Amino acid sequence: MHFLFLLLVTLLQSPPARAGEIIGGQEAKPLSRPYMAYLKYSKNNEEYTCGAFLIQEDFLLTAAHCWGSSINVTLGAHNIKKSETTQQQIPVLRAIPHEKYDSKTFNNDIMLIKLKEKAKLTRAVGLLALPRRKNSLRPRMRCIVAGWGCDLEEKYPDTLQEVEIKVRKEQECMAQYHGEYKVSTQICAGDPEHQKASFKGDSGGPLVCDRVAQGIVSYGCEDGTCPQVYTRISSFLGWIKRTMNAHKY
Repeated sequence: MHFLFLLLVTLLQSPPARAGEIIGGQEAKPLSRPYMAYLKYSKNNEEYTCGAFLIQEDFLLTAAHCWGSSINVTLGAHNIKKSETTQQQIPVLRAIPHEKYDSKTFNNDIMLIKLKEKAKLTRAVGLLALPRRKNSLRPRMRCIVAGWGCDLEEKYPDTLQEVEIKVRKEQECMAQYHGEYKVSTQICAGDPEHQKASFKGDSGGPLVCDRVAQGIVSYGCEDGTCPQVYTRISSFLGWIKRTMNAHKY
């Protein structure tokens, strides 16, 4: 039984940092992933967190299930509990989830966030490239996931964590998630043998393979012991381009 990675991730539940958050990962080198954004948002009078990543100076990409009635964005952060001089907090103009997002199956779990003003590109704030249409992922290909999500003990870090995982065979997620996994729009990835995975609070962050964002953290197993599902960005390049063009101003 899968669940939304962001469930129960409130600000009040975030204890002090410790090494190895995410699952089986480690603290990222400060400012080594300048595309990462930290999202705080409200939904049903509760506060939650997600990840996101900068693809243009005024556009972020994240998961549709990270939508909320209000969203706060922090760029250039390493320790999200400190007011670092590298941080940029930019108001959100609008959040645009995919019109065919299915909250039951998490298919089309992708959303663009339009910022009210352009981010200033610095050593701490940068863009992440999107894939080309013909880019292909191979099973066992190694990729990186980063975020401020928890470990298996549900302990949340202050600092950005990262973990290396492998692309899995599609059949693994098809068997695990039955009819809910869609090969055309989703990616199967993880390293359950070594207990390495994205987890609660990492939703919306990028699956980065060869310095390109190939996926978006979407959902997985409750105990983090099976491959996770990522939104396949290459399947949405047309939607991303059309949506950004429609919301340029």
